[in-house]
Amino acid sequence: MTKESKPDRLRQMGALNPKPEGVRAPWFREAGFFDPLDLVQVKYEMLRHAREDGTNKADAAALFGLSRQTYYQAEAAFERDGMSGLLPRTRGPKSAHKLTDEVMRLVEEHLDANGQLQARSLADLVHARLGISVHPRSIERAVARKKKR
Repeated sequence: MTKESKPDRLRQMGALNPKPEGVRAPWFREAGFFDPLDLVQVKYEMLRHAREDGTNKADAAALFGLSRQTYYQAEAAFERDGMSGLLPRTRGPKSAHKLTDEVMRLVEEHLDANGQLQARSLADLVHARLGISVHPRSIERAVARKKKR
């Protein structure tokens, strides 16, 4: 069994800093505890530097190779959730939230009557009848999941 490297593990977690070369804080330049590849550590140190060392937020963000927007997002997340707020979160919806039972009934009725899947026309039908915009690929995936069961 091969042991994963820290960068590999950070990448899997979504915490690999995409621009480690942008971190200019001197304590990150020396090999040791501070790692410019670790985005959680970089964000924490950015916040700490502004709060404890009195650096303004824009300068702190620039020193750590991050934007002001990222600073404010990290600050809000840290105040809300502590250190865990700096951990990466998955983006976007967690499920096919638009494909309600009503939508799927309409899709299934159309499939039963026509026998074939034309996702684009089904998406148009759902929009016309129910006023819900659904991507055709979402319909294809939902139908495939249903067939698997």
